[in-house]
Amino acid sequence: MRSLDRALLTLGGAAVGLGVLQLALALPDAESLWWVHLVVTVTYGCFVVAGLLAWHQRPGNPMGMIVALGGFAVLVGTLGNTAVPALETLGAVTATLVLAVTVHLLLAFPSGRLPDPASRAVVVAAYAVALILQAPQYLFDDPVASVGAWVQRAAGAIVVVAAAVLLGGRIARARAAHRRVMVPLFAYGMLALLLVPLRNLVLEPLFGEIPAVVVQFLVIAGVPVTLVLAMLRGGFAREGELEELVARLGDADDPQQTPSALLAHALGDASIQVLYWMPEPAEWVNETGGVTTLPAEQATVEITLADELIAVIAYDSYLIADPEPVRAAGRVLALALERRRLSAQLLAQRDALLTSRARIVTAGDQERRRVARALHDGLQVRLVLLALDAQRIASDAAGDAAVDVQRVVALRRELDQTAGELRAFVHQLMPPALVERGLCAATEDLVDRMPVPTALHTEIADGSLPTEIESTAYFVIAEGLTNALKHAGAERLSVRIGRADERLMVEVRDDGIGGAAPRPGHGLHGLADRVHALGGVLRVQSPVAEGTHLRAELPCRVEAT
Repeated sequence: MRSLDRALLTLGGAAVGLGVLQLALALPDAESLWWVHLVVTVTYGCFVVAGLLAWHQRPGNPMGMIVALGGFAVLVGTLGNTAVPALETLGAVTATLVLAVTVHLLLAFPSGRLPDPASRAVVVAAYAVALILQAPQYLFDDPVASVGAWVQRAAGAIVVVAAAVLLGGRIARARAAHRRVMVPLFAYGMLALLLVPLRNLVLEPLFGEIPAVVVQFLVIAGVPVTLVLAMLRGGFAREGELEELVARLGDADDPQQTPSALLAHALGDASIQVLYWMPEPAEWVNETGGVTTLPAEQATVEITLADELIAVIAYDSYLIADPEPVRAAGRVLALALERRRLSAQLLAQRDALLTSRARIVTAGDQERRRVARALHDGLQVRLVLLALDAQRIASDAAGDAAVDVQRVVALRRELDQTAGELRAFVHQLMPPALVERGLCAATEDLVDRMPVPTALHTEIADGSLPTEIESTAYFVIAEGLTNALKHAGAERLSVRIGRADERLMVEVRDDGIGGAAPRPGHGLHGLADRVHALGGVLRVQSPVAEGTHLRAELPCRVEAT
């Protein structure tokens, strides 16, 4: 049994003892009104039971403690009915204390904490009205006592109106799901408060003096009941100790034990999300690895491990007014969240890899179709026509006819032109300089053909990289230079090829208009797939009007699969 459970059982036992003692002191003098004292005890019991239950369900939420203290306020407020002078005085002093507690409960719902200075001021005023302005009624006789009672009622009415305004504002700002819980709860709480000034005006003419008191207590007894019902609909949820959360989170065999589900269960907010930060490629992912963004409608608490951001917990700031419990849960769960982050990262990489593989297959198929069309519609037709010309020339020569030199020269010219087209076509597929001399030499040829000033910095030796890496790096450079000329209106370019920690670094910078980004169906998107398929990363930084920086990191070795 947890220490909290033992403490709550002790408090529950003490509460039962006090309730029995209160009945024992009041019933001997109650005569025929014993049932009134029984109703008071039931009201006291409703507060205590609801408070202890809420305290058990949400140990970190003060709401349960406040509800339980409301029960003790009911108890001491009715001690004026005993025949013990000291207890009668205590009962007179605290006769209206339960109303202040009710104001406190309504303004603190559901987090148990007063969310703003206005709420704190109203609660302080409520306790002052209940305790300080009650003093003239037991310290003085009439007419001072009557004036004091009138002042207390007027001040109490102001407090009730102020509380109603604050609660109305919260309802107006709340989301629809919360509003369905708040409206009946706050309406019932305000009814309980209004029955105090209305008892003499409404209840007593309808029911008589004693029944009016009973109705008032029964309505007040419903306050903790409605609180518990509201909490069961989303305000309260069972919370285990944080250490227990870590143990449950470590149960890898149970797919339901996700950080979001456990924190929602523990902190009483079903909307809680845990989002993980992926430094590469600088994005947020959810627990299934899907790329997402931080929710604008929720508050967030950052979770760090060794000063490194690993995740955020997004929560409803209305249900959890104080972020400290969320922050404390995040600190305790940091190691477990880091493990889950790595899992989410693997899921994201798997999904991205599957998607990019599908795109690569599609792009490869489209490229093969393009090559087939180009060969069929262009080179093949020309070669067939050239073959026919050659056949005619050969036929003329075989028939001892004079060979037309002009036709032979034209055929040779056509053959040279076709060979040039074939070389250009092959260059598009794989530049000969790249195949024969390597990445740096091929890039130098590419830079030499640029119509604008282009600087080249190379820090590697040709022939030191696998062909897959060299060709991918070359196409990154070619795409970057082409985009800078065609779309960015650049006037100066630079290319850098370097190596660091077994990674090839390729960078293309321009001073163009910026605004570039990988988009489906465009060259950069296909390049990103190709780079990722080799285990690399492609980054594009392109603020508007500040140029573009294209950077690819590729492994210097290709792992066999």
